[in-house]
Amino acid sequence: MLLAEDEPGVRYTFSSVLEAAGYKVQAVPTFAEAQTSIRKREYDAVITELSLERGDLGLELAREAKKLKHAPAVVIYTAEPTVENLRAALALQVDYVALKPVDVEEIRSALFRLISRRSVSMSLAAQ
Repeated sequence: MLLAEDEPGVRYTFSSVLEAAGYKVQAVPTFAEAQTSIRKREYDAVITELSLERGDLGLELAREAKKLKHAPAVVIYTAEPTVENLRAALALQVDYVALKPVDVEEIRSALFRLISRRSVSMSLAAQ
């Protein structure tokens, strides 16, 4: 899974918790690195802060991820949701939106469901 988070402490903590839950995590600090990563390899999930790099680049990353042939599950989290941002996330068919402070158990549970559903869908599509 890909984690895009520009705050070093949050990135470290979040990736450590997810790795302890058994996920293989590639954590990147910038939109550009996340964009390059999703273009080079396939991920089961992409997790990003909505306001990545103090803009709405998390939404842009979600948009790019959802356009991929084998689109990953996309989870966005934010401390300051706005109606416009939430509508944009819905329009992009983001799979899960969490509000800060993020409940790690909530995210782990959501990821398990989303990745499982993605695996089943891909298996059915391959038949």
